Amino acid sequence: MTLKDYLAANDRFAAQAGCELQEISDGYARATMIVTKEHLNAGGVCQGGAYFTLADIALAAVMNSRGQLTFGIENNIVFLQSARLGDTLTAEAVEVHPHHRIPYVDVRISNQQGELCCVVTGLAYRKQASLPVEGLM
Repeated sequence: MTLKDYLAANDRFAAQAGCELQEISDGYARATMIVTKEHLNAGGVCQGGAYFTLADIALAAVMNSRGQLTFGIENNIVFLQSARLGDTLTAEAVEVHPHHRIPYVDVRISNQQGELCCVVTGLAYRKQASLPVEGLM
């Protein structure tokens, strides 16, 4: 089983929210989500939790791309522009500091026009336990 398959099978919340991992490599991941009516807040724009869920699956892919079980310990989210119904959001996550225990990741979420909508940063704790995966994709 690959890391992509492992996360798709076990991160049910992200899958139910419509998030899909497109690419995973060492220290990099890309995930997408189409904004549906279920993602909208009372103001008619994409709800913050939907952005965070998309960022979180990309974060999980990057943080676990080294083959060791890794859990987030802190995240920060900044909303820059609203996404609307029908927008396709892409989260690109990059491991900025690949520390062997506390990696730091930057995620940028853009819409289909390439406009930056949200930025998420995260710290994680990398455990010594290996993941039951063989490869990334």
